[in-house]
Amino acid sequence: MEGVDHLAHERNKSEFDVDAMKIVWAGSPHAFVVSDRISKLVASDPGFRKDNRSTLSRKELFKNTLRKAAYAWKTIIDLHLSEEEAAKLRFYVDEPAFTDVHWGMFIPAIKGQGTEEQQQKWLPLAYKMQIIGCYAQTELGHGSNVQGLETTATFDPQTDEFIIHSPTLTSSKWWPGGLGKVATHAIAYALLIVGGREQGVHGFIVQLRSLEDHSPLPGMTVGDIGMKFGNGAYNAMDNGVLRFDHVRIPRNQMLMSHVMVLGRGSSLLGPWGGKTDFVYSQWSALRGGPVGANGKVVLVVTCEGKYKQSDVPRQLVYGAMLYVRQTIVADASCALSRAVCIATRYSAVRRQFGSQNGGPETQVIDYKTQQSRLFPLLASAYAFRFVGEWLKWLYADVTQRLQANDFSTLPEAHACTAGLKSLTTTATADGIEECRKLCGGHGYLCSSGLPELFAVYVPACTYEGENTVLLLQVARFLMKTVSQLGSSKKPVGTIAYMTRVEHLMQCRCGVQRGFAELSADLVEAAVAHCQLLVVSKFIEKLQQEIPGKGVKQQLEVLCNIYALFLLHKHQGDFLSTGCITPKHAALANDELRSLYSQVRPNAIALVDAFNYTDHYLGSILGCYDGNVYPKLYEAAWKDPLNESVVPDGYHQYIRPLLKQEIRTARL
Repeated sequence: MEGVDHLAHERNKSEFDVDAMKIVWAGSPHAFVVSDRISKLVASDPGFRKDNRSTLSRKELFKNTLRKAAYAWKTIIDLHLSEEEAAKLRFYVDEPAFTDVHWGMFIPAIKGQGTEEQQQKWLPLAYKMQIIGCYAQTELGHGSNVQGLETTATFDPQTDEFIIHSPTLTSSKWWPGGLGKVATHAIAYALLIVGGREQGVHGFIVQLRSLEDHSPLPGMTVGDIGMKFGNGAYNAMDNGVLRFDHVRIPRNQMLMSHVMVLGRGSSLLGPWGGKTDFVYSQWSALRGGPVGANGKVVLVVTCEGKYKQSDVPRQLVYGAMLYVRQTIVADASCALSRAVCIATRYSAVRRQFGSQNGGPETQVIDYKTQQSRLFPLLASAYAFRFVGEWLKWLYADVTQRLQANDFSTLPEAHACTAGLKSLTTTATADGIEECRKLCGGHGYLCSSGLPELFAVYVPACTYEGENTVLLLQVARFLMKTVSQLGSSKKPVGTIAYMTRVEHLMQCRCGVQRGFAELSADLVEAAVAHCQLLVVSKFIEKLQQEIPGKGVKQQLEVLCNIYALFLLHKHQGDFLSTGCITPKHAALANDELRSLYSQVRPNAIALVDAFNYTDHYLGSILGCYDGNVYPKLYEAAWKDPLNESVVPDGYHQYIRPLLKQEIRTARL
């Protein structure tokens, strides 16, 4: 039965151009060509084997990850891969590793928050992997509350240095990937103290280990935080702990694209030109005051601690977080689509019950209960893909505006990245687990690929902002918008829809305050806002020209499924607020059943459009040819426990039990 395509009949049912849908999923013909070529390159190279991950010990797993990272870098160099191709190669290697943080957070932080001089110094080293970076923000006692970080960076004007210190146990940096055993440098976030006064949290480039023998530098206590959830999964990553003991770094290692500390005798242009004794200045969009060398207005703090409050939005300091969060949204569609691909293919292979007159049993995918659980997840994968594309555009747009001193869209971008990160990661983690259950008992096997996929993905719900906390930030943004509806400031962009509810402002309520009391309701409002964003961006995608026979029609079906499933799931809210009637709710349910029937003949083709190799999926249940059962049987015998017929420990533990010799056995 090897090599037989058990899903060929399903693929022949397809009513649309699968190749055209692959291009839609990839984003462009160019992106598809690159992705297709690199994924096949990785899949065909035994150096990137990953099927034995779950059987390796932690030390073996980590060393193997180091080997793969080095091998990937060698491959990138040998094949002269472009930056785009290299990123795709790391993606398809599919191994959580220090390189994820180096390329995904350390480098973007320097690009987004470093001055031109700092970028010229550090980026070439990072791009060549001559230094390896991590992103040390989260602490043992503080994660989402960045303003509450306890690590301090005290400026010493006498030596022109910062003193980085961990004053408490809870100020220990905790969780940064790559920190535990690999990173040579970190972007460390600390509370800036100048002239005895606290000036907010800022980022600093700190060397952690010797570039000669990799030993921690003086004042550094650094290590791994231990095993995490799952078998192989995220245990391939060396999440670390770090404590600083009065570590001194040069002043120019503070990220100063938007915030600057000036040493004594530094020059400022403008009306306060000449040498100064000012030691702290912060870029501002305000007019008036001293002007920095790049022409931007600055606000200063004297060495005595006197200062003027800046109007620079505090989100600006966390520009790297905005970047990372928009990539997390894009990654959500990848993770969910993997799980959906596995569950959909296996649902077409698996047969249970329903046999008539000795005929074959019914394919699980034909049961309406299976469709009602699976197809909304399929629709969600596509929906998250398209909102991820839009969020990438939004981030590029706000970055361009910031370079021109335009901060107007920053609060919106912060709310969108925070809210969509929360919505998509929660839905994806839940969706992966649902796909595991949709695969029945076999979904619990590591060889299904789903347990490890879940274990690797689920940290996304808490890293880069705990999801409920992020939704509360969105809620504050929405409340502020609502409070301004009666003024001359009209909502624009993703909140423009609120102009249609100005009449609500005529309804007065006696409650004047109580955000914390209503936080649970506000979280639900934030979720609804984010769901509206996803639906609206899916609709905007459909308004574009989409070539390929039947492709646009299938996407319209998926869009309607996503929207109507949300209405069905939250119909209590819609009914209680009078947005729909019970008749509308019943009609939506009827339409969903009809839409599921339209997806059914195209289900396998829709997941084929993800264009994932069997190597990347890492799942026997989701293999392309559907030859599941022989492969499951073969894989079972490869488990280390089956290396011997009689298990280790038989003579010591099992035989004494069977022979009733337990009292005399040497246990």
